[in-house]
Amino acid sequence: MNSNKVMSLIHRQKGFSLTEVMLAVGTLAIGMSFIGGTFLVAVHLSTVATERTIAAVAADEAFAKIQLYGLNPASSLFAVNRQVKFTDTNSIPPEEFAYPSTKSNADKQYYWSALCRPAYSGSANRIVQVTVFISRKIGSDSGIPAPAQVPVSIAAGAGNENKLTINQAFQQSFINSGSKIAANQTGRIYRVVERDAATQNIIILDRAWQEAVTDSVWVIPPAGGGKSPCIAVYQKEIRF
Repeated sequence: MNSNKVMSLIHRQKGFSLTEVMLAVGTLAIGMSFIGGTFLVAVHLSTVATERTIAAVAADEAFAKIQLYGLNPASSLFAVNRQVKFTDTNSIPPEEFAYPSTKSNADKQYYWSALCRPAYSGSANRIVQVTVFISRKIGSDSGIPAPAQVPVSIAAGAGNENKLTINQAFQQSFINSGSKIAANQTGRIYRVVERDAATQNIIILDRAWQEAVTDSVWVIPPAGGGKSPCIAVYQKEIRF
């Protein structure tokens, strides 16, 4: 074999063609995009899991503080068919609503707020249903995210058992997908799946509405039109 043929064979066997390089780069790019997407999902799920763990601990602390400061179930403020804000029944220092308790105010990133309702009628019964909302701190604002009362009614028509109409136009932005709401008369907790695609003042719940046709719900409204700061809602019956 002459030298020209040898050199030609060597040149043909060296390196990769431009097509092969482009295919390799494309495959790598696709793989990296999948890895990047999976990483972002993992970070989100990790954050959600961490916040839910914190919310459970903060709720336990909230229930303990409510028992510590106490309330009077025989008060004229209470009735079995309505919720009352805990702050309307007892005056406690604002810092007591922040979590963690052991840190300075600047380092406290979560707040709790509560609704109360006698679990049974009769002045002799001192069991109160307490609903606690755990929320994130809203920016640098030191205010406590508090539940707002929103009048609602069940959407008319067959098959709408899990749909509610928000009766006040200015409160439509108070309840969005993922919001957790507590019925005023019974305290039952529902989760909002989404808004109705055709009618923005109608919300779709995760289960059928079990309350009166016309009622109201309590919800932590979003701050500045954004996402609701509420992480979780817990409920417990406490004897006072």
